[in-house]
Amino acid sequence: MVISEIEDLFARTLEGDYDDDAPWEAVQSLRKIGSREVFDHAANWAESAQPLKRARGLDVLAQLGKTAEHASNSFPQESYDLVSKALQDEQEFLPLRSAIAALGHLDDVRAVPLLAQFHSDPNAEIRFSVACALGSFPNDPLSVRTLLRMTGDVDGEVRDWATFGVGVLGDADSPELSDSLYLRLEDSNSDASEEAVVGLAKRHDLRVLPKVIDLLGQPTVSSRAVEAACLLLGMSDDDEELSGQDYVNALRQRFKL
Repeated sequence: MVISEIEDLFARTLEGDYDDDAPWEAVQSLRKIGSREVFDHAANWAESAQPLKRARGLDVLAQLGKTAEHASNSFPQESYDLVSKALQDEQEFLPLRSAIAALGHLDDVRAVPLLAQFHSDPNAEIRFSVACALGSFPNDPLSVRTLLRMTGDVDGEVRDWATFGVGVLGDADSPELSDSLYLRLEDSNSDASEEAVVGLAKRHDLRVLPKVIDLLGQPTVSSRAVEAACLLLGMSDDDEELSGQDYVNALRQRFKL
């Protein structure tokens, strides 16, 4: 691809609002190209005087060259060095959030302490980005401790993603972790509650049984309720012929309820 086409794609990332589809499609196109020319342009933007340009440069670097067939960043060390420096220097909201998200995608465990320092940021969107990013390192000890603290965040979406990261994505197990998940069972955020259900079932904590049975008895049975039942029963969750009541019966029989 010629330089002018790459420059045109970068220009399109600045159009409209930050979350609009069109600029993100341009970001995705640049990531897919994944060339040295794209890297150099994104790296230059990451140090721009304009916050939106810095954010877009970081957005591109986050998953540069990553595809279903190519799971790693095209320039992992250089991208990490740029993004980690940006995170430590940034004061503006948009590029700060982009830097946090990028570190989650770069799969470099050195990012964990850099991310953890923002776990109690006053801005809920920053904390949400931290919870999502730390979910990429669900078994790192510091990530586990930080996500556990974030399961008690005042914001429901932050609690949801922290619970998902430490409970569902991660394999760590301890009384403290299970108790934290148990506290989320009656969370006002239904997603956080159901992630806690799956996390407890994954660890075979039988305190979750009443909640699983309750969810399986609802008019619409969620995929997480089925996943939790299957984890407790040690079976696959791809049997579409089983009803919620079938799972309830199996649980009652298995655990003599």
